[in-house]
Amino acid sequence: MWILILILISIAVVLIYQEVQSDKLLRTVTHKGRGTWSERDLILKLLKNGFSSERIFHDLYVQKPDGSYSQIDVVIVTEVGIIVVEVKHLSGWIFGTGNQSKWVQVLAYGKQKYQFYNPIFQNNSHIKFLKGRLSNLDDIPFYSLIVFYGDCVLKDLSLIPSEINIVKSADVIETIKNLIQTGQELTYTNLAEIEALLFESVNHGEDRDIRLQHVESIQNKWNPKNF
Repeated sequence: MWILILILISIAVVLIYQEVQSDKLLRTVTHKGRGTWSERDLILKLLKNGFSSERIFHDLYVQKPDGSYSQIDVVIVTEVGIIVVEVKHLSGWIFGTGNQSKWVQVLAYGKQKYQFYNPIFQNNSHIKFLKGRLSNLDDIPFYSLIVFYGDCVLKDLSLIPSEINIVKSADVIETIKNLIQTGQELTYTNLAEIEALLFESVNHGEDRDIRLQHVESIQNKWNPKNF
């Protein structure tokens, strides 16, 4: 009996230690109050696989020309370009095409269906507004990466542009490493400007008024609708 208790205590101590270490690592980029669990899990995956905390930016609010904000989940600055990541956490079957504005989430064996905005379009707009705030891009490639968390099945996705990367969370690190391995190494001439904008956009996310403004602007447009 005492042996079992000691084993359970040891397991609990190890789990607590791992949680503390993960939280410490996470805080080199962000903190538990920012974004979603899925986004933070992705950041931990990146850090544990050797990606520099100085090149990972989380929960960015990029100001658009009209004064509103475009919220980006994760941006990774790599030696071959800038990877812009949209993270989704869904269950059920996912259906969608690259050229339609709405995708479909199917639950309960087809009894429930929900529409959500095409994440390809969504992430393309993120890249557009990010590019719009930068000058002297020198043909720096921007990569669109869409990551699905949860027990969803990407059941039928068609007409997906070849430059768009859509993966489940288990494959995200392999996909990012492949993008880096197959890309052409760059020499950034404006890295300071890029980082300044990304840091500024992260700091915008700490502003409660900006967050509320963003939520209000997308409340009716982005939320899934039952049909």
